[in-house]
Formats: sequence, structure tokens, C-alpha cells
Amino acid sequence: MFDKILIANRGEIAVRIIKTARRLGIATVVVHSDADAGSMAVEMADEAIHIGPSPAAESYLVQDKIVEAVRRSGAQAVHPGFGFLSENPVFARRLEAEGIAFIGPNPGAIEAMGDKITSKKFAAEAGVSTVPGHMGLIESNAHALQIANEIGYPVMIKASAGGGGKGIRVAHSDADMAEGFAAVKAEALTAFGDDRVFLEKFIIDPRHIEIQVLGDKHGNIVHLFDRECSLQRRNQKVIEAAPSPLLDEATREAMGAQAVALARAVNYDSAGTVEFVAGQDRSFFFLEMNTRLQVEHPVTELITGVDLVEQMIRSAAGERLPFTQDQLAINGWAIESRIYAEDPYRGFLPSIGRLVRYEQPEEGEQDGYVVRNDSGVREGDEISMFYDPMIAKLNTWAPTRIAAVDGMRRALEDTHLAGVGHNVPFLAAVMDQERFRSGALSTSYIKDEFPEGFKGAAPDRRRLDVMIAAACAMTEIAAEQSGDPSDRTDWIVLVDREAHGVSLGYDEDEVLTLDLAGEDRTLRLSDIDWCPGMAQFRAVLDDQPFTAEVARTADGWTVRSGAAKARVRVFTPRQAELFARLPEKAAADTSRLIQSPMPGLVVSIAVTVGQEVKGGETVAIIEAMKMQNILKAERDGVVKAVAAKAGDPVAADDVLVEFG
Repeated sequence: MFDKILIANRGEIAVRIIKTARRLGIATVVVHSDADAGSMAVEMADEAIHIGPSPAAESYLVQDKIVEAVRRSGAQAVHPGFGFLSENPVFARRLEAEGIAFIGPNPGAIEAMGDKITSKKFAAEAGVSTVPGHMGLIESNAHALQIANEIGYPVMIKASAGGGGKGIRVAHSDADMAEGFAAVKAEALTAFGDDRVFLEKFIIDPRHIEIQVLGDKHGNIVHLFDRECSLQRRNQKVIEAAPSPLLDEATREAMGAQAVALARAVNYDSAGTVEFVAGQDRSFFFLEMNTRLQVEHPVTELITGVDLVEQMIRSAAGERLPFTQDQLAINGWAIESRIYAEDPYRGFLPSIGRLVRYEQPEEGEQDGYVVRNDSGVREGDEISMFYDPMIAKLNTWAPTRIAAVDGMRRALEDTHLAGVGHNVPFLAAVMDQERFRSGALSTSYIKDEFPEGFKGAAPDRRRLDVMIAAACAMTEIAAEQSGDPSDRTDWIVLVDREAHGVSLGYDEDEVLTLDLAGEDRTLRLSDIDWCPGMAQFRAVLDDQPFTAEVARTADGWTVRSGAAKARVRVFTPRQAELFARLPEKAAADTSRLIQSPMPGLVVSIAVTVGQEVKGGETVAIIEAMKMQNILKAERDGVVKAVAAKAGDPVAADDVLVEFG
């Protein structure tokens, strides 16, 4: 076993590897860029070595700097995590030549399976069913258009060296192909240093299911069952689960056997994932193999009890797998929600800035479920524009799938973030949806369920009760603490502008009761955990615990329960009558402006003053979080002013172009 390993990565995966290494008694070294100098991983590791400026191309992707850090530290092995150099066979071979162990598969397996084009050819030769496509290199836009028409639209454009949802576009026409091909090549070069692109048929209404494999250097290979990764946005996984609710035992066994056969064919000897695209009829096709640890590996660990990072380390050290296939079994269900610094109300655009508040759910055994939170940031940390905007991977486990989903609902309620936009309300909305709870998934789920984007959710009866009860309790508590309590019991509660009559009282157990006028219902609110200034209101409503995100406003409260958010005001009847007469403020007209949807850098401005622009034409391209975001005109118009140029840094809502 190794005495010291170097982690050639950052963020939550670096923290995750450190935790396992500590348990095994292995010292850790992390490398870091300028942006990560004060990171959680740097704080936790036994040693930290600076390797350069913030851009990954000048730090985490520079092999010379990683190798030099290994030499300086005396580490015996390198764990690459995921992304960066994790699937680079040149890097793995270089470490091998230097006498440094690579905690991952052998270079030959990486080369055979890590490259998307080569892996498709290899799988086809091995008799594995593959999705129709063109696996050869595509040299030009004209060549891409020719191939796309031969395959037939829709076509997926993918970076050969891609991963993590980067370098992928779906084209439905020649126009989409012309624009998407250039964009994917540019993203691939920036993110992976490799602009090779391939095309494949886009399967309608598919599911994305993957099999976790694990091998050692003695020829032993097993699979650790399946994960459902169908909930994706822009080809980036958002919510994962294990096992898949689609598969029956026969299909699961067939997929597992095929994944193991493919891994065995390339002498695979570490953790890896064989990805399949599956039809709703349980037909499946090989998609690709990721020759590294997956982001979503925690759900597999939760249903199998196997620490995949530990097994990768042991395999790299030459140890045999401690179990055989028949000793592995699925225990329960697990859900993972990826919490990102992105604004779901603005098309999920990346959000950067400082985490002013970060309250996390309690980990471990809860009431009928287990919580695990893999995070690489702390309250006060900066979410940088240079890297993926992930804040945490929130996981829950329970004996049944519905219990795991319900546990995730509670864990998301107990997560509070401030300072950056975040997708927790969106994740909460999905957990409330009957379609998700039933397991009727597909990769088009988010597009199907949120065709106009995410605008929040209207409160259902339970969420509405939470808002009313929390606002009344906070109003009472705040009045008492200010020394000006009211003896009034009858109030009008406005949830946004919808009025609810409420009579407050206390029962024999001194529990706050709320009689709802005209509804013949009484709510009981107990175990209140809140005082003025707290951002989360915790209590038990009708014997069910909840957490709501709250903030004081000039005339009441803002309350968010799950995906539902509202202004809640607790008024006397006379105040409510007067408030109803106030006109609503009209929203500002921004229809003639093209504004930057996020902080980032202007890649290009495609229009000039006086130019006539048609709806749908590209106006500007903004780069943030290694992704290029194409801004298009919503309608026809003439350009009145251009307020930015290529290379300019911009903030969210900065005006780029104004139409006359």
C-alpha cells in the first residue's frame, strides 16, 4: 500500500479522495492553482503545492507541473479524480515511465476506451451493439454537414475527448450543424486541449443508464450494477439514481455482463463506467466508456457499501479485489442531486461569486433515510469562473425509492445558500413531481416538464400551509422580541396577493394553532426553531417536520418552501383592505436589449450599429465556466447601439446590444 499519494484535481473530488486516504492512513498532497489557494482541499490535505495561474490550461492540465509536484512531495502515486488529466493516456504513460503509480486504469485501456471514437470502433468489433454514427475524424464543416445528412437528423455532435457534459450539441438542421460544429470544436479545445469531434444519431426519448465496473491487475473484473442518469440539462447530468427504475433483473444482468465483457477485452484494472443509451422498451446500445471515477459514484457506493476510491487505490497498489460478483448485491435505493452555482430562473446560467451563506443538511442516519453530502466548498468560499460551478453532490439512501426521494426533499429543504444563484429550488421541484416519483424518466425530462424554463412552482396545499404557518409564527416571535406584542388573534395572511383568514391560538400543550377561515381546518405548529435574523425556519407542522427559507421584507416575509416562493404578509383586516387598493408596479421593459445573462467574457459580437437582424440570428457569444453561450435575437430589429466588444469582461445584466 502507498504511504503518500498526490491528487491532481480540485474541489469536491479532491476532498472526497482525501477522506478515503485518511481512513486508510495514507498521506495526501494536493496541487492547486491561484484560484484554489485557500480551498477546502488545500486545508484538508497534508501538503499543498502551487502549480500556476487559475486557468486549467495553465495549471491542472500541465503535465510537467504535476510530475514536478510528485517529485517534490515524494508521493508514490497520483489520483487524477475526474476531468482534467484523468483520461489522458499520455499522462498515464508518463507517470509509468517515471516510476509513479497511476490510480486509474492502465494506459492501454484508457487509449482503447477513453477516446470516444476509438471506443465505438472497439465495441463494434467486440460485438457490442452501438448507436449509428460516424466514428472517423471530421475535418471540416462541409464534411460534418455531409455526414449529418447521411445519418439523418437529429444528430449529436460530441467532442472525442469530452466529458462532464462539455463539448456536446444536438443539431436538428443544417443551420444547427454549422453553428454547433464550430462551437463544439472550440469548447473541446478549451476544456480538453483536443478539438476532435464525432457525430452519432440522437435517439428519441432515450434513457441514459450506466454500469459501474471495477477491476484489478490480476484479471478480476466485476460490475457494481447500474445507475440511472437520464435527468440531464444541456447533456449535463443533474439528478442520478441507483439502481435504475427501468430495468428488470434480466436486463440488468445482461447490461452488467456486457459491460464486464467489454472491460475484460481491454484488460481493465480500475474503476470505470460503461454507458448505455436505453429505449423505454429496455433495449440498450453502448454509448461510451469513461475510464475514470464518475461524478455520480456515491449512489453506487450507497447501494453496494463499496468505497470505489479505496478500491482504485488498492488496485493501483497491486492488490486483488476483495470480493467476487456473486458477493455483490443491491441494497436499497440512492438519489444524487448535483447542486450547482447557476440561476434556474435565468435559464440555468452559471453564477459566480462568494458563498455568503452555506448551511448543509446533517449527514448520516435520519428519520428513515441516510444523507451524504460531498462538497468541496465552505461558507465564505468563492465560486470561480474558471471551473465547473458545482457546489455539492447531495445524496440520500433509503430502503425504497420513494423513501429515498422523500429523504432528498427534506435534505434539499435543509440546504441554504446565499451569495450566488443556485439550483436547489429546481431540484426540489423535480422531487415533488409525480412523474419523477413514478420513475418515468428520459433524457428529455427537463425539456418536457419545463418547456418554458424554470419559473418556480405554485405552492401545493402543504407548501401553502407551511408559508402561512411560518409567517404567522415569525410575526408573533418578532413582535414579542421587539417588546410590542399584539393581543390580536384574527389576521389576514396574503400569500403574494391571495388572502387567507387565520385565527391564532394555543392548545392545551401550548402548541400554536391556526384556524383557517372557511376551510374547517386547524394547523398545529410545534418545535419551532427560529429567531429574528435566521435564514431558515424549522418546525413541525401537523406532525411533519419541515424547513423553509425565510427573509424579512419591509412589510412581511419572503418564504420559500421547496420550489415555491412567495411574499407573505400578515395584516389586520383593515391593512389587507387598504393593501388590495395599491396598484402593482409594472416591470421594466427590456425587450429591446440583449443583456449578458451571466458574468463572463465576451467571445464575439456578431452585429454592428445599423445592421438589420432577424429573429433567431446570433448576436453575441459569452464564455463562462468553460462553456460558450450563444445569445440570439428574439425578434427582428435594427441595431441601435453596441456596448461591448470581444475580450470585454461583463457582469450579469450588462447591456451588450440595444435595438432601435
